[in-house]
Amino acid sequence: QVHLVESGGGLVQAGGSLRLSCAASGRTFSSYAMGWFRQAPGKEREFVAGTSRLGGATYYSDSVKGRFTIARDNAKNTVWLQMINLKPEDTAVYYCAANRYNSFYNSRDYDAWGQGTQVTVSS
Repeated sequence: QVHLVESGGGLVQAGGSLRLSCAASGRTFSSYAMGWFRQAPGKEREFVAGTSRLGGATYYSDSVKGRFTIARDNAKNTVWLQMINLKPEDTAVYYCAANRYNSFYNSRDYDAWGQGTQVTVSS
């Protein structure tokens, strides 16, 4: 089982940028597809971005496509989410997650979750 810890959240003005990091423990990181999800108050957790085991394929929700970039470095056991041109509607707790099935969009397919990091975008 992989253990995930997110960092990099914070308060930023609309139009600003943040980079979230997710550090994974264990020696099997490269066997997991990775995803970022977010959950705003009163809303369901939603898929944001995903990357395949070796990082060759990436997937994004329509709401963040063109503004967010997911990347991973298996040698560093880390996955990042670079966010630019942030909007107030991006405000949420962001979670990274790992799954062994190389699926991305459904949160039920994920085996491990981090504790989350808060991103707040002011208008």
